[in-house]
Amino acid sequence: MAALNISPPKRETDPKKRVVITGMGVVSVFGNDVNTFYEKLLEGQSGITLIDKFDASSFTVRFAGQIRNFSSAGYIDGKSDRRLDDCWRYCLVAGRKALDDANLGPQVLETIDRTRIGVLVGSGMGGLTTFSNGVEALIQKGFKKITPFFIPYSITNMGSALLAIDRGLMGPNYSISTACATANYCFYAAANHIRRGEANIMVVGGTEAAVNPTGVGGFIACRALSQRNDEPHKASRPWDQDRDGFVIGEGAGVLIMESLEHATKRGANIIAEYLGGAITCDAHHMTDPRKDGLGISSCITKCLEHAGVSPEEVNYVNCHATSTLAGDLAEVIAIKKIFKNTYEMKMNGTKSMIGHGLGAAGGLEAIACIKAITTGWLHPTINQDNLEPEVDIDTVPNVKKQHEVNVAISNSFGFGGHNSVVAFAPYKP
Repeated sequence: MAALNISPPKRETDPKKRVVITGMGVVSVFGNDVNTFYEKLLEGQSGITLIDKFDASSFTVRFAGQIRNFSSAGYIDGKSDRRLDDCWRYCLVAGRKALDDANLGPQVLETIDRTRIGVLVGSGMGGLTTFSNGVEALIQKGFKKITPFFIPYSITNMGSALLAIDRGLMGPNYSISTACATANYCFYAAANHIRRGEANIMVVGGTEAAVNPTGVGGFIACRALSQRNDEPHKASRPWDQDRDGFVIGEGAGVLIMESLEHATKRGANIIAEYLGGAITCDAHHMTDPRKDGLGISSCITKCLEHAGVSPEEVNYVNCHATSTLAGDLAEVIAIKKIFKNTYEMKMNGTKSMIGHGLGAAGGLEAIACIKAITTGWLHPTINQDNLEPEVDIDTVPNVKKQHEVNVAISNSFGFGGHNSVVAFAPYKP
């Protein structure tokens, strides 16, 4: 009888195919600085507040992870800024900040082959305010009153396009839209462009600005949102028995992914390494996850195989954990199916503090993941008062914890049954 081959999986070793993170940029409810964003998360602050972007007084949900006092000064010129949908303003600022963080400012870019730099920033909803205003103009005043920016600023690929136009980046350029799984799908696709030799650098992530009457009203109609109007800061409570739905959020999270060979050649600061990812579909229901978590567990398995990582190496999961009744438990069931010994495992829910950024969520959470790797601290999951009995993995309840991350995975799942998992680790030469 042939001996079973149980040698540990092998990670990518070819510097052309190893994908590293060399820059990060964020626009969030905690501001536009990556360090401040993570400090507020470590403090366990809630960014959930009553909506004042529009009059929500007649809505059954009147709170969100709404961004306030957003400034694009120094990143977008005044004329463009006034016309742009917030979705693209967030994208441009986070994207340019990530490029600057990676030491890829305009002067440096002049010296690099920009046909080998791509952009892949996805969005679940695209320019939703632009779209809503255009439809309103059509109905109230007729088609002649529709702005010429209506179509360009509504479609989901425009963020990637505007970033490329802004910086002359001529490599692969498009968007992916898989609802709340969008950003992870983008990371997975972008890394594969690098591994196939089609790009040296990818500017990649997710952006979203759906805190408007159409977005909030639409999710209320789906019966997906928490209705805890009297205590907004306590509304997002993953795995807690008193959870009653997710809290809508907004923002953008962008990474610079780069081949190790290219990053080393230009002397870039390497922050962390992307090991691999996977995407699957539940093929079950438009909005509900499979109760057995099969689509999720198979996605985690495929991610680990793609990353060359064994389950025992993973000791941190940044969970999708939206605070919905079915979703939170399906994810935990899937995690326990793959990771037999969860004693050393930690998992947390970033959405407990910033809400659910939809297409941007995976981008914001990848940054939280990478900051956990580089700082050695995990942010808490807040509002952990009365956990579901099935949840016996450490959720880092209410207070941050020191934890040396070996391999981290970040989960994102979207309406339509779209599952995505990506793996990050400390960079070791």
